[in-house]
Amino acid sequence: MNNAGKLSKTTWIIIGIAVLLVLYLIVAYNGFVTLEQNINGKWSEVESQYQRQVDLIPNLVSTATSSINVETKFVKDVVAARTAYASATTALAKDAAGQQMNNGISAFVSAVAENYPVLQANKQYIALTDELSGTQNRITVARGEYIKSIQSYNTAILRFPARLVAGIFGFGAKEYYTAEEGALTTPELGTGVLP
Repeated sequence: MNNAGKLSKTTWIIIGIAVLLVLYLIVAYNGFVTLEQNINGKWSEVESQYQRQVDLIPNLVSTATSSINVETKFVKDVVAARTAYASATTALAKDAAGQQMNNGISAFVSAVAENYPVLQANKQYIALTDELSGTQNRITVARGEYIKSIQSYNTAILRFPARLVAGIFGFGAKEYYTAEEGALTTPELGTGVLP
């Protein structure tokens, strides 16, 4: 009877360990899913802000070109970046096109400020540039949050023993954003001189 009691205790200990292991697997899996969805949500916010910028560009271009009656290299660059954003299929391609839009808008606004003080007095133009500036700030914040969410996820899947669970369920590391060489350089003013 004493051996039967030990066998029974051993069986219960094994069942207890198995239950704890299954609970750990469930908690770890759900944690990875939550972190992955957080990344998707943060990227969605980045895309939302880029889309807001995309939607404002035609108004800015229309206001500027109707006031100065010219289509400059800056306008063409901004429109080309907007088109590149719309046709991008990956998050990194969208982000690169979005940064290109930011640079083009900054160069355009700077060139207009230097050459067209009359346009600077246009209330619609001022409101649009303020909206674009605010949107660019929100993009910067959203991209920072996106990068932090990737860092949290990557850290979680690399820790032991969670790393084993991540491998079992196919949770792999996410790529951090890396700028292409020269993609974030300040555009040269004077390459698309406004008349």
